[in-house]
Amino acid sequence: MAAAEEASRPFAGLSDVSISEDIPVEGDISVPVASSRRDEEFSTLDEPVKETILRDLRAVGNKFIHVLYPKRSSALLRDWDLWGPLLLCVTLALLLQGGAADSDDQGGPQFAEVFVIIWFGSIIITLNSKLLGGTISFFQSLCVLGYCIMPLTAAMAVCRIVLIGGSGTVSFAVRLVVVTASFGWSTFASTAFLADSQPPNRKALVVYPVFLFYFVIGWMILTFSPSQ
Repeated sequence: MAAAEEASRPFAGLSDVSISEDIPVEGDISVPVASSRRDEEFSTLDEPVKETILRDLRAVGNKFIHVLYPKRSSALLRDWDLWGPLLLCVTLALLLQGGAADSDDQGGPQFAEVFVIIWFGSIIITLNSKLLGGTISFFQSLCVLGYCIMPLTAAMAVCRIVLIGGSGTVSFAVRLVVVTASFGWSTFASTAFLADSQPPNRKALVVYPVFLFYFVIGWMILTFSPSQ
């Protein structure tokens, strides 16, 4: 007990100590309000559903425009989404239905095959990019690779129209030119968006899987022939 009283004696007078008002107090103790204002500005909880849908559609359309005119930009990386890639994947899978390689009861696996190739291939390319030291996130890479399928999807639509007139030598030549151009377009667009996120000495190792990815999709389009 005595030891405790002796230990508390040096602090006995601290309760009577007061800070003079003349002594300036350093530091900023104001409450930040910028973050709350920013949250209120960008909040979409009170936004009508129609406005939300139109805003998302405009965002998807802007990303399509960026793929049409590929250049080194962070547009697809900054505001990524998977709505566009999903729409392109479904459209391409539907256009590849009804091929001569499909039997009457095997339309489903062809549709699933397109989904597996596109999404599994995109995941593999993304993991390869991350292992090589890329600074891009997982979903950003999926967004870029998915949106850059648009030229190949358009090529598939053109090939279906060309095949209506027959599948002769001229038809094959036209489809070869269209698919080759769209393949180069997709590869160039994707590498233009992903170039700055990769180490300079490893860009070739990242571009090579992208090349194979779009080559496989282009080959599926070129070798497609409608069932009689």
